[in-house]
Amino acid sequence: MTHMHITTWFVALILLFVALGLFKSGNQKGYKITHMILRVFYILIVATGVHLIAVTALTGAYVVKALLGIFVIGLMEVVLVRSVKGSIKGFMWILFIAALLIVIYYGLVLPQGFYIG
Repeated sequence: MTHMHITTWFVALILLFVALGLFKSGNQKGYKITHMILRVFYILIVATGVHLIAVTALTGAYVVKALLGIFVIGLMEVVLVRSVKGSIKGFMWILFIAALLIVIYYGLVLPQGFYIG
């Protein structure tokens, strides 16, 4: 299940940038379809994350990672929608990248993550 969770995150990040690219190229229909698929991946991310938490001992670190993960999903949506509306600020991108890096770090150091060494 860990691999599925990581894969859904990876695909969601790719879809985020594909949706931004489609919008900037003027392809409104492609943007809307990609945005809807991205929203399905948000659900898949949460579902696989809930499953991972359910099979481990619920500790504070996992709760923090889960909350940060939901925060990152929210920031993905905010960054995409505000970029489309033209009201995106650099702070939102910085906040999104920082939160994403923290979630990735937690995902790698927690026992269900991967050992890189």
